[in-house]
Amino acid sequence: MFEKLDICPPDPILGLTEAFKKDPNPKKINLGVGEYKDAFGKTPVLETVKKAERILTDEETDKLYLPIDGHAGYKRHVQLLVFGEAHPVIQSQRAVTVQTPGGTGALRVGADFLSKVNPSVTVWVSEPTWPNHPGIFAAANIITKSYPYYNAAQKTLDFENLMSTLEKIPAGEVVLFHGGCHNPTGVDPSPAQWEAIANMAAAKGWIPFVDFAYQGFAEGIDSDATGVRTLAATVPEMLIASSFSKNFGLYNERVGALTLVASSESQAQTALGHIKRCIRTNYSNPPAHGAMLVSMILDTPELKKQWESEVRQMRERIARMRTLFVHTLQSKGVTQDFSFIEKQKGMFSFSGLSPEHVKLLREKHSIYIVGNGRINVAGMTEQNMDALCSAIAEVLRQA
Repeated sequence: MFEKLDICPPDPILGLTEAFKKDPNPKKINLGVGEYKDAFGKTPVLETVKKAERILTDEETDKLYLPIDGHAGYKRHVQLLVFGEAHPVIQSQRAVTVQTPGGTGALRVGADFLSKVNPSVTVWVSEPTWPNHPGIFAAANIITKSYPYYNAAQKTLDFENLMSTLEKIPAGEVVLFHGGCHNPTGVDPSPAQWEAIANMAAAKGWIPFVDFAYQGFAEGIDSDATGVRTLAATVPEMLIASSFSKNFGLYNERVGALTLVASSESQAQTALGHIKRCIRTNYSNPPAHGAMLVSMILDTPELKKQWESEVRQMRERIARMRTLFVHTLQSKGVTQDFSFIEKQKGMFSFSGLSPEHVKLLREKHSIYIVGNGRINVAGMTEQNMDALCSAIAEVLRQA
């Protein structure tokens, strides 16, 4: 049967990374892939992770399977990070959490569960969104539709049109939100806007599904949870997909979680049984190492404090690169206004560069950017900034 297969096109983001690796130019710059980079262009292993790994190596006594729903201590810490200890959802035990292989795994488990609960469900995603979102839901035989999110002319959240669309979504359908550091735009709702969204969800009866992959990269670990906590305090049911690839640097450990909030503890436990069945027929149970590291760090006050400091340092470096990028472009004589990039949050930015600009940057300067102009600000450094901005200034004059 395999001789009948057509060639599958490369993933638009991971394929870009493969092309970058093959580029022989020693001055090449990758602003495509969603990985944090330090001031030297490297993706570091956090010092807290190194310390926890040494402890784990000394104390680990077996390599037994984890339960279907994952490491107990890890699941508890996921809920505390997402909701905070005093949140009503925690106090009422209306939330259940399962450990998953990364945030993508959490989204897929959630999609499989939704498809099982309601085979005709529709999931609404922002326009634009992470390119993998529609594919994940399509793989679970779920139809996706889009709601307005970004005002390209104003470089802001298109809140009026967003709310107008949310008001028309039928009860029982699912709306996917980015919990913070929106990918690809870097534009997030304000606390007041999150409250309006939560009230709309409660009034209309559709179910929020929050992709929460960058906690700590916008304003702070607790501050970044404002949206998801506001929703959870207002609506009876929701889903949250968490990832610790970015804020713990555990990219290749695939450390994620799916949290479900129900209207009661008993309904949450019933739903958990169905989620576990989805997991059992997919990957049976999750990998242990990364979850044990997260649990150990958050269980140890000294390590937790150091981890919070490391997250702050990553967040502050990204903010500095945003400012430096804007100012360096100005120094190169670029008259186009890029000041909006300083206001955006997290690793990503919708730069405003056109597909033609992106093509020229890659072909002439070995600068790799996703075709829609999304850039990973964390890929910028003090060392590559001058060359990057010089190249952008040149293609803006040419295009």
